[in-house]
Amino acid sequence: MRSAVLVLAGLILAAEPAFPGGIAPSDKRSGLAEMGPELQAMQRDDTAHPGMLWVQDGADLWARAPTGGAPACSGCHGEARASMRGVAARYPAWDARNGRPIDLQDRINLCRRTHQHVEPLAYESADLLGLTAFVATQSRGMPIAPPEDPRLAPARREGRALFEARMGQLGLSCAICHDDHWGRHLGAAAIPQGHPTGYPLYRLEWQGMGSLQRRLRNCMSGMRAEPYPFGAPDYIALELYLAERAAPLPVETPALRP
Repeated sequence: MRSAVLVLAGLILAAEPAFPGGIAPSDKRSGLAEMGPELQAMQRDDTAHPGMLWVQDGADLWARAPTGGAPACSGCHGEARASMRGVAARYPAWDARNGRPIDLQDRINLCRRTHQHVEPLAYESADLLGLTAFVATQSRGMPIAPPEDPRLAPARREGRALFEARMGQLGLSCAICHDDHWGRHLGAAAIPQGHPTGYPLYRLEWQGMGSLQRRLRNCMSGMRAEPYPFGAPDYIALELYLAERAAPLPVETPALRP
């Protein structure tokens, strides 16, 4: 038994990529495909999906003006169904004001600071998750379409390098699981391709909503690596590469996962 485990570990650590640069386009699929029919049905039914509670809270925040006389999100952007359609499919994106790429939750916080003159919402707070999920839900069903912006290229390359780098005490990488061994099982759990099609998403393991950065931190902890702090540029770089890798799969926010 011990020798079999060692052989398996050796195969994982020495594995070559299943397809140059990642996954063959014809094989690309969302983590939704790895779930059983009951969970798939729950994600597709807004009346049964627990993540829709956060989306509703986000809708309330969208329409509510902060204190101090600043406008609500809807005061500038109007009806989210129209103004936010397709926005989540194009993030992370370049922010000219700060001269760096940002993700959707950072864009929301920049709007709060710059236009509403209020404090940013804390990472993983119910309000930030709800508002981000509400905005992203307006793009549900649209293909992920990363911006063709040359200013994003260095961060995207950095994200790919991070995705493929071995890290932590186990010496694993994101690519070893999600490029080379997707579709197999780790214990009872199927290994997905790891596409960020539905964040923020509701995870049964968490019994709540969480961002992509939370999931990346979980993965790093699983590899016995030190996670970056929330908001670190490393996460944005990874998100950029993951968006390119996932395109043109459709946005599912809020997704549901085990």
